[in-house]
Amino acid sequence: MTPEEFRSHGKDLIDWIADYWDSVGQRPITPDITPGEIRALLPDRAPEQPEPFDAVVADLDRVVMPGLTHWQHPGWFAYFPAQASFPAILGELAAAGLGQQGMMWSTSPATTEVEAHVLDWLVDLLGLPQTWKTTSTGGGALQMSASDSTHTALVVAREQAARRGTPIAEMVVYTSTQAHSSVEKGARVAALPTVRLVDTTPGTHAMSAEAFEAAVEKDLAAGLTPVVVCPSVGTTGTTAVDPVRDIATVARSHDMWVHVDAAYAGSAMICPEFRHHQDGLELVDSYTVNPHKWLQTNFDCSVLWVADRRPLIETMSILPPYLVEQAASGEGGAAIDYRDWHVPLGRRFRALKLWWVLRSIGVEGLRRQIRDHCEWAVWLANRVADHPDLELVAPTPFALVSFAHRGGDEATQALADAVVATRVNYLATSVIDGRRFIRVSIGSTTTRREHVESLWAVIDASSGSTAGRASLGP
Repeated sequence: MTPEEFRSHGKDLIDWIADYWDSVGQRPITPDITPGEIRALLPDRAPEQPEPFDAVVADLDRVVMPGLTHWQHPGWFAYFPAQASFPAILGELAAAGLGQQGMMWSTSPATTEVEAHVLDWLVDLLGLPQTWKTTSTGGGALQMSASDSTHTALVVAREQAARRGTPIAEMVVYTSTQAHSSVEKGARVAALPTVRLVDTTPGTHAMSAEAFEAAVEKDLAAGLTPVVVCPSVGTTGTTAVDPVRDIATVARSHDMWVHVDAAYAGSAMICPEFRHHQDGLELVDSYTVNPHKWLQTNFDCSVLWVADRRPLIETMSILPPYLVEQAASGEGGAAIDYRDWHVPLGRRFRALKLWWVLRSIGVEGLRRQIRDHCEWAVWLANRVADHPDLELVAPTPFALVSFAHRGGDEATQALADAVVATRVNYLATSVIDGRRFIRVSIGSTTTRREHVESLWAVIDASSGSTAGRASLGP
């Protein structure tokens, strides 16, 4: 492909993406296909000769589109958002075009320094401890996902305990029964043998600091060693907020590593009124937030911050002979070699799209979006609370509404199925305390208040009785 052809095809592709965003709200959210249908549209063998690029792009409509779940749909209320935006898309394109390999400062100084600087910006924007900046003792590094961040933190915690002489077989990891599965998976990856799932407080579903302390004392009495605890600021199931300060205080008294999972809700801290949910961060060792969930920056873009970068680098740094000369630039702290901040050696220019989002949308624009989503969630929660056949099963501290049908699990599932059957709204169900419930996550970049009103109308009409239509108002 020549530069001239690239220009022409690139313009056509940008038009195609813009048209997709214009039309996504009119598409059914989920595909109506069975497993294997997409593969059946593909030839058995790769082409020996080049095909016209027009034919390649045409297969976006013929092959890809029929099998897409439209995460950017305004009626997307399932799981958590996977936000994107035009500045982020263009930033991704620019990063791909530059083709940087940012494993060390010397292999791409701009990739390293833009990332370090933008993540230091986020320390201020999210109200995080100033020592977490790369200009201080800590720092942030972009990872692929919060799971990668958590897995990395668990490995670092294991190595710190091992250096103190603790056998791996005696190490214990703690998290709540509502924590993300990445904690248990990360413990498996790190070969940590024991994970304690700590009970939560009824009603809030947040980890009980008292139950955590009791579990620690029991393990100590059994000759085990508490090594790391992973509280959550916004659990996946209900966005419960664990009491970080109380948990970290117990942990520090036993020389434990504290890793906070704020993958979803951490983005809300860009609004000062939500920061009380993260009280106690000065006692924390590591912390993860996913801008690709709620800051309009497309996947993958997850931040891992550490309060002290030395244990991370000590754990992750291996210097093979073929990198010695290039790595010399990082001696004495003059530069960052991000290869020492995570498991992979290679790394993309992920920070470019985040930088462009912050500059193109602005902090106030991002705050406005999060405040709108949370306001609409509270409105929806109030409608549910007033409905005779529905009831909330958890608080709504952010933009997730968790509720069930009073008629029981079958009625709850039937209600969810009725909403999904419209194919213009999509939500998910889960189980807590043995009870099935519906999760409505408001967070798509394209969602507006009329889409939340429309969702409520469907819920109301499908719930078995009529509680009355409502509007969010002017």
